[in-house]
Amino acid sequence: MNHLSIFQISRFFRQLSLSQALLTAIAMCLLFSTQPASADIVKPALIEISIFSKGQYRVEIRTSLEAMMTGIDARYKNTQDSPNSEAYDKLRAMPADELLKAFEAFKPRVYKEIFLKFDGQKTDLNISAIKIPEPGYLKVPRTSLITFEGMIDKDAASVIWYFPQSFADNAVRLRQADETQQKWHWSNWQWLRKDQPSKPFSLTEVFNPPSLMDTIQTYTGAGFDHILPKGLDHILFILGIFLLSLKLRPLLWQVTMFTLAHSITLSLSMLDVISLPSNIVEPLIALSIAYIAIENIFARDHDEKARKSRLIIVFAFGLLHGLGFATMLADFGMPDDAFATALISFNIGVELGQLFVVTAAFLAVGLWFGHKSWYRQAIIIPCSLMIAVTGLYWTYDRIVF
Repeated sequence: MNHLSIFQISRFFRQLSLSQALLTAIAMCLLFSTQPASADIVKPALIEISIFSKGQYRVEIRTSLEAMMTGIDARYKNTQDSPNSEAYDKLRAMPADELLKAFEAFKPRVYKEIFLKFDGQKTDLNISAIKIPEPGYLKVPRTSLITFEGMIDKDAASVIWYFPQSFADNAVRLRQADETQQKWHWSNWQWLRKDQPSKPFSLTEVFNPPSLMDTIQTYTGAGFDHILPKGLDHILFILGIFLLSLKLRPLLWQVTMFTLAHSITLSLSMLDVISLPSNIVEPLIALSIAYIAIENIFARDHDEKARKSRLIIVFAFGLLHGLGFATMLADFGMPDDAFATALISFNIGVELGQLFVVTAAFLAVGLWFGHKSWYRQAIIIPCSLMIAVTGLYWTYDRIVF
C-alpha cells in the first residue's frame, strides 16, 4: 500500500458502492493499525473545595489516579502518547482494591506537592477517603475521588489552591456553606494550566452568586474550548460537512441542523431526561464521522436529493454529538441558579468553535481552490478518505478497547 498515491486510492474508492467502500475502509483501517493502542483521553482534574461555617474544610479531587502516578499530564492528548503508557495500562486494568494499595506508595508525594493556603499559610492536608471505581470501559478514563478534610480558623478570609501540572491540568471552584442558615455560594471555576496556584478565593461572603456576565463568559469559553482545541472528533465531523459543498446556503443549513440537534440532546441530557453510556455514544460518534466522510466521496454538490438526505443524516448524528457534549458539561458542573443561562452560553461557545473551524477551512482551501476544476479530485475526495479512515479506526478502537 505504501507505493499508492492518495489519488489512486481515491479513484479506487469511487469505483465501489457505498457498502463496499465502508467494508474496504474498515479493512484499510485494520491494516494501518496493526499495533492498536488502548489509550485513554487525558482529562483535567476537577477540584471542589467546600468551606463550612463551623470551621471545617473539605477538598474533593476527581481525577485519574493512574495518570497521576505515571506522570501523564496535559502534555499528552491521550495516554498512549506518553513513554509511561505501559505502566498506565497496567494500573488501568487493576481492580479498585489493588489500585488503592498501589496508590499508598504515592501518597507522600501527594502530601508534599499539593497545598491549600488559608490567608497565605499552608494547612496540613489529610486524605479522609479515596473512592476508586472498577476498571469499566477502557476508552473513558477511570475517575477516582480523593477527599481531604480538616479544620481551619473560622476567621480565615481567603484560600489558595495548588495542584501540580505534573499530576494534571485542573479546574477548581469553591463552595462556601452555612449549614445553619442553609446558604451556600459556588464560585466560578478557575482553569489552571501553567503550573500556577489559583487566584485567592474570598471567604468573606457566604452568599454572593456570580454575575450574569461572569456565567456567560465562563460557559461560552467552556463550549468553545470543547471544540478548540479539545474536540478533534467534532472538528472532523464539521470538516466532513464542509467538504460536501462550498455553497453558503446548503453549508449553513447543515451546520444549523447539527447545532439544533446537539442542543436538543445536550439540554435533555443535562436535565436527566435521557442518558446513554459512553461505551455506546463514543463509538457511534466516531462512526458518524466516517459515514459523513465516505458519503462525500459519492455525493455530488449539485445533487438536490443528496443535499436533502444529508440534512436528515446530519441532524441524526447531531443528536449523538449532543450526548458527547453533555459528558463534558456534566464534569464541568452547572450552576443551579443560572442553569438556562449556562446551557445557552455553552451552546453559543460550541457554535462559535464550529464556525471558527468552517471559516478556517474555507480560508485555507475553499477560497483559493474551490473554483478549480480539480478541487473535488484533489481536495474533497482525499480529505474525506482520510477522515473516513480515522473515524473507522476510532470506531474500532472504541469498541474493542
